[in-house]
Amino acid sequence: MTLLNDATTVKAKENSKTASRQELAGGRDEAGRSSDYQDETRSTVLSSHGYRIGRTIGSGSYAMVKLAESTHHDCIVAIKIISKSHAPQDYLKKFLPREIQVVRGLRHKNLIRFLQAIETTHRVYIAMEYAENGSLLDIIRRDGFIDEDRARVWFSQLLNGLEYCHGKGVVHRDIKCENLLMDSEYNIKISDFGFARGDCGSQGKGYVLSETFCGSYAYASPEILRAIPYRPQYSDVWSTGVVLYATVFGRLPYDDSNFAQLVKQVMRPVVFPKEPTVSKECKQVITKILAPLRQRLKIPEIRKEPWMVIIVEQKSSTSNDRMPATSAESQSSPNAVIGTVSNEPSTSAS
Repeated sequence: MTLLNDATTVKAKENSKTASRQELAGGRDEAGRSSDYQDETRSTVLSSHGYRIGRTIGSGSYAMVKLAESTHHDCIVAIKIISKSHAPQDYLKKFLPREIQVVRGLRHKNLIRFLQAIETTHRVYIAMEYAENGSLLDIIRRDGFIDEDRARVWFSQLLNGLEYCHGKGVVHRDIKCENLLMDSEYNIKISDFGFARGDCGSQGKGYVLSETFCGSYAYASPEILRAIPYRPQYSDVWSTGVVLYATVFGRLPYDDSNFAQLVKQVMRPVVFPKEPTVSKECKQVITKILAPLRQRLKIPEIRKEPWMVIIVEQKSSTSNDRMPATSAESQSSPNAVIGTVSNEPSTSAS
């Protein structure tokens, strides 16, 4: 078992850190222009769409995320800025357009809301809801592990958002603690649809199988790791089991440092550490999710598990499932939603 660190991606979405470091440090791009010039260009493009650009809250090899004030939406938003010159071509031509198409059609309280996509000659900008309390991973690292009451609420919210996506024929394919953000009231918001795919509902008497092996090793289902065409909805469910394990134990169930060993691990029953103490009902949910494909629970079946029924009973006595901060240090680092939406004049889609 491994400590909870950023998961290794199966299909790398970020290939090099050099470009973003140069931009943030005032370096120069391939054309020899300073990052000050680039910042001015970005600001002009965004201001023409009603955004007043703010500070950088995250960066990667070919994307960064900045805060912005939106006059149109009358709120603070996060804007993902993707460099076309640094992003991989398969991402620009396949995953990015697919992500934009997918997120436009989604609206649920447990999903980060897409607001607008703007494309220019050199960049793509995605404006989205800002989740100000960081990610589930931030909170686990801060607290060590999450008590079952909080874990149950957040896991239920994850299932709500994921079930909504699946009902729309959308699969996420990169569910992990880093991609589960927290809003101002500490509600889960699923983010980063960079590997998502639409049109994955049932077709006739069969179902769409995926052959794109993406996501993160530590959260990937046995089907993905063994390179077998897979039903992506079931792989998403597997990933929720890894999330729940990581939430209540503060560590990942599988060691992804050695791929061959990882494949062997996921084919065996999941092993639980002695500490922290976790109820047998919670362990039972995890065991039934991290199970072979034919035995793996589906989302409606997960909800019927005794550990999950408690949340149903709680909801009957309250109108919402808001989760307050648990300590004075609960102001975790802002979310960094790096990864994913569109010459200069610009075009936009909202």
